[in-house]
Amino acid sequence: MQHQKSTHFYALGLSYLKADAEVRGHFSLTDDARKKLLDNAKESGIESLVVISTCNRTELYGFAEHPYQLIHLLCENTKGTVEEFQDVAYIYKNKEAINHIFRVGSGLDSQILGDFEIISQIKSSARISKSKGLLNSFTERLINYVIQASKRIKNETELSSGATSVSFASVQYILNNVDYISDKNILLFGTGKIGRNTCENLVKHTKNTHITLINRTKTKAEEVAGKFNLIVKDYQDLQSEVNKSDIVIVATGAPDPTVYKSLISTKHPLLILDLSIPKNVNENVMELSNVTLVHMDDLAKITDDTLEKRKAYIPQAEGIITEILGEFNAWLDTLKFVPTIQAIKHKLTDLKNSELNTQRKKIANFNEDQAELITNNIIQKITNQFAHHLREDNNSSDESLELIKKIFQLETTNNV
Repeated sequence: MQHQKSTHFYALGLSYLKADAEVRGHFSLTDDARKKLLDNAKESGIESLVVISTCNRTELYGFAEHPYQLIHLLCENTKGTVEEFQDVAYIYKNKEAINHIFRVGSGLDSQILGDFEIISQIKSSARISKSKGLLNSFTERLINYVIQASKRIKNETELSSGATSVSFASVQYILNNVDYISDKNILLFGTGKIGRNTCENLVKHTKNTHITLINRTKTKAEEVAGKFNLIVKDYQDLQSEVNKSDIVIVATGAPDPTVYKSLISTKHPLLILDLSIPKNVNENVMELSNVTLVHMDDLAKITDDTLEKRKAYIPQAEGIITEILGEFNAWLDTLKFVPTIQAIKHKLTDLKNSELNTQRKKIANFNEDQAELITNNIIQKITNQFAHHLREDNNSSDESLELIKKIFQLETTNNV
């Protein structure tokens, strides 16, 4: 029997830990680029692949003979190069890869500890892979366990208590650094997920009514503005609105900078917060003495009391992960028995068929249906007995497998 080439489960990518915003920008994937990457993976024979690209990380979780297959796919579909990837990347294999996805999905590896945005990213990425036939039973089961761990950590610990996320950190930065905040003109450019969350936090914490929204698609800005009773301007008014503002928050998903020095003519102090990956504010704005530019990587360094309190819950969160990881590993162990159990079933079915052929010739009015029913039930009961023994007997299950194979003269391929 032909063995398929052996593949391993890898988690590889880069995150805020070693890659700055500029490098992360080189490897960030638009929705279209991610779909193209998955299509390329399918064409190259990869059986399972989940791709995550957020402002803090780009990661691939998949099966490959060698991690280079996955790195190549990533570099082909982004602006990043293999050399740049090797400088900042991490590559985990098998058990380490499984541990890594649990930490990521539980908010333990987030730029701001306990930020649970990532789990919804993992869910939607898995859905996209499934729709393309790129989610095998191993990865699907693993992600379900990660979701379960994330839920329990959220419900049973206070790892994510208090509002802390990039959007909250940006508003906190404004509150700490700007006087008379309720009198300032604030422009929010971009109303995607981070933009919406920032808007909500702004309204809640600044009591400011001079907030203007601009988005390339005006209707999206209007949906958000309607909720909070804010002003919406057209995209072509961006320049005049920037120059009327005291604070500009940029949260667009554009591939290139949308705000740059030549847009700015105001002489008033102007604070610009860039919450985008890739960066959407050109650093040349810093050449203007009245402009202060702060990027999300700087914001994440704001450790407040909330974060200090959260650290106390890390051991509890890790305990939950260990427990659920144990359940996943138990499921994984049962997989190695599957080929043997199937082989026993085939062997018994062959014996049954040959015996029924003999009896058919001997017995007049042989009752085909009854014989099938009875023998199939017996085969099921025998195989259940073997399966039960193998699952229960953890210590000597490998010897049991060998013995069963000898007794039944089985040839099984075990590719789990």
